[in-house]
Amino acid sequence: MIGEFLQWFTDPVHWTGQDGIPNRLLEHLGYSVLALVIAAAIGIALGLYVGHTGKGTFMVAGFANALRALPSLGLLFLVTLVLLDALPNTLGQFLPALLVLVILAVPPILTSTYAGVQNVDPAARDAAYGMGMTGREVLVKVEAPCALPLVFSGLRSAMLQIVSTATLAAWVGLGGLGRLLQDGQSVQDYPQMLAGAVLVALLALVMEALLAGVQRFSVPRGLTGRGARRARATTASEVTKPTFSTEPEDEPVAAR
Repeated sequence: MIGEFLQWFTDPVHWTGQDGIPNRLLEHLGYSVLALVIAAAIGIALGLYVGHTGKGTFMVAGFANALRALPSLGLLFLVTLVLLDALPNTLGQFLPALLVLVILAVPPILTSTYAGVQNVDPAARDAAYGMGMTGREVLVKVEAPCALPLVFSGLRSAMLQIVSTATLAAWVGLGGLGRLLQDGQSVQDYPQMLAGAVLVALLALVMEALLAGVQRFSVPRGLTGRGARRARATTASEVTKPTFSTEPEDEPVAAR
């Protein structure tokens, strides 16, 4: 199987044309990034609002968590059947799949953002109000930056969910890497199916690494502990660093 997979994967025929790997990869990436952007705009805004005001907490605790239990394939077919006749052919295939990806990606972003705001140190929040900041300034300058680590955690979780679920879009007529799985299954071409599965896994790992890199450079060092660890390491090296004296030692006194 591995030899057949490598033979199929390295065949130049599978790297050109509309059904080629690069085109399918770009389609899959396009669906995923667009869904993540829309879900982030919805989830982060709602999470910041609920976390800051305390209003609508039941939505995070109940409704958002309930959305996680929805079956991806069943939801995709349901939304497609409902919207198929109401939309043109192109939108009738693309919009339902995009809507399902957004629905499945909003809960982890929403809950993580809400938890990030709720976990802000109350002393920092009280100090901001004591300095005369308004509620909006406290949210923008204190709560949102402190919530960034958990916000990125939600984004990374949502990205993995989107990349894996976007594979199902092939079953409603869209492209993406799911076409390799569907087309391979229809003709029992198992090397092609294995190639599709490997590419989906690799894409998920690459997107996870990219978001981790963005998080590393976006989150302040004081919230990640990198600055404190570096300071402790510097202090420890200075303490253990040997000192050498350049002054000559006292000559021994000759015995009488």
